[in-house]
Amino acid sequence: MRRVWTTYLGRRFQDRYPARVARSRSDRDGGTQVPGLDELTRLLGTPSPYAHAPTDWSEVERYVGTSLPSDFKVFLDSYGPGVIADELVVFHPQGRTPLLERMHRIHDTWTEARCQYPDDFPYPFHPQPGGLISWGYDYGGDEHFFLPCDHPGSWKIVTMAHEEGCEVFDGPFSDFVIAFMNRLQVMDGADHIRPAVPSFEPY
Repeated sequence: MRRVWTTYLGRRFQDRYPARVARSRSDRDGGTQVPGLDELTRLLGTPSPYAHAPTDWSEVERYVGTSLPSDFKVFLDSYGPGVIADELVVFHPQGRTPLLERMHRIHDTWTEARCQYPDDFPYPFHPQPGGLISWGYDYGGDEHFFLPCDHPGSWKIVTMAHEEGCEVFDGPFSDFVIAFMNRLQVMDGADHIRPAVPSFEPY
């Protein structure tokens, strides 16, 4: 198995989009709404409220042992499960593939891999203390996780990048999704194909 290395996508993206990333990071406090969520909604369009949105996330958060980031929950309760920019897949507690069910499966799979190849995985996976918490994946084969700390508003995003290693984004879910879509546009432009358009396709 490949040797894992770590890059810091937050630093890389901040070089490309300094105002967007820096502005949102400064407002991560107290569970208040992150400005990046407003920007994300502007890019994707105002959704119709997800029909099966739960009244709370208590079952998932009991398993996680803490509250999940508020911008993540607000986004999922607004849009529901689906695919962002034809590439990034997100899950909801009451979706066709329930978030909690997938969390269990991904955490078990990656914990087993880490037991076999401990040097290849710099972070444990939930429910180990401080373990990464799964929330989605992309069609490039990357798995995306929250890196928990004391305050959910300060959680970073960790991507286990397919055949490339571990990448850390120093910012909230909403900023990560914006940066993800921006990176798709940059990559598509470099490959001389039509750049990805910000979009959300429910399923």
